Amino acid sequence: MTDAPSIRIQRESFDAGAELTAFSANHRGAGAICSFVGQMRDFRGADRASGQAIDAMELEHYPGMAERQLAELAAEARRRWPITGLAIVHRHGRLAPGEPIVFVATAGAHRAEAFAACEFLMDWLKTQAPFWKKETGPQGAESGAGWVTAEAADDARAARWSK
Repeated sequence: MTDAPSIRIQRESFDAGAELTAFSANHRGAGAICSFVGQMRDFRGADRASGQAIDAMELEHYPGMAERQLAELAAEARRRWPITGLAIVHRHGRLAPGEPIVFVATAGAHRAEAFAACEFLMDWLKTQAPFWKKETGPQGAESGAGWVTAEAADDARAARWSK
């Protein structure tokens, strides 16, 4: 049995452990549950050693459009894999390093579809979702800051899912 996807876009922080506990409780019949939590880093770039320091990130979105596109994404995941449950929580607003940005969970009869659907959802969210991110460094907007775009590696990962 499949349930309606749970999709939330919110300013408030969330507790990833509580989200996973609630999702798991609602999918007791699943043989596999896969989850992913993305959180704000305190540096920009491929790694901490070569990256620029980041103090905050502002996430913007178009209300209504973002929810609609995430619902379409959830429907596409369900078309591709026999998952029985799906949840997405995505934040907007100002975030500090260490704060959670996104939570994705999938449930299915077997781990292969739960993993694949979760990975598909995150690859799409990272590269195509209608969220705009601007980072701020220690000295304000001039330092280690700017609008964040998907990196080539992110685009390559997402391209795997193209039909």
